Amino acid sequence: MMNKTRMTIQEVIDSILGHLPAKLGPGTVDTLKSGDSSHPVRGIVVTFMATRALLKKAFELDANFVITHEPTFYHHHDEPAWLDSDPVSVAKKKWIEDHNLAVWRFHDGPHCFHPDGIGAGMIKRLGWTYDPAHKNVIPIPPQTVRDLAAWCKKTLGISHVRVAGDLDAVCTRIGLRVGASGGQAQMELFRDHDVDVVICGESPEWETCEYVRDAVEMGKKKALIVLGHANSEEAGMEWMAAWIRSILPAEIPLHYVPAGDPFLVV
Repeated sequence: MMNKTRMTIQEVIDSILGHLPAKLGPGTVDTLKSGDSSHPVRGIVVTFMATRALLKKAFELDANFVITHEPTFYHHHDEPAWLDSDPVSVAKKKWIEDHNLAVWRFHDGPHCFHPDGIGAGMIKRLGWTYDPAHKNVIPIPPQTVRDLAAWCKKTLGISHVRVAGDLDAVCTRIGLRVGASGGQAQMELFRDHDVDVVICGESPEWETCEYVRDAVEMGKKKALIVLGHANSEEAGMEWMAAWIRSILPAEIPLHYVPAGDPFLVV
């Protein structure tokens, strides 16, 4: 059933962009990846990743507009020429077209909030408090790295984490870097802010984990907790879904649907 507002997909996009705290630059990846932006919006699904399963769920919910944080077509700019003849990519594009879905990337927008919108959702989910004077640094009650890792698993509802460093070290200062911020940004938290533990989404295995291993060998009580990219950002997109809900007419159905962790524990 058509919503009463008759807003088009483009009008929804324009409304979201107009409410952002900063204007996105010309090189932004936050563009429409598929679909016709002139179509009226029947419903919206917000997610971390527009997987095939997620797209099917959106169709079942009668939502014709999907807002995804990460790429739909396996590349940061969603346009790798080498996938033009790939059967998986081609079939996904055809399914989206056949079901008249519009898919819009919303990656740079959440990251222009202060604090970062994705990080804010993660901090809220974990029950911590953001300190604006110390970006990405969060004080917590004293606990071991082992207990902190277990808390992350339980609170985020995930099956596993990876930990490098001293599991029995007591920590009180957390450095949080959701997603894939890179080893330099993660190691700078240890160097410049003297955090005990860095929690991240992912990290190349020749970077921060090896830095931590060497630090522990030197007698320093340091650790790295790797949650997985999706696991570290799902809560942020849930936070962003609530923000989008707050700026759009209530008549437009909006659903947050998690994409889930792509990795299995065997």
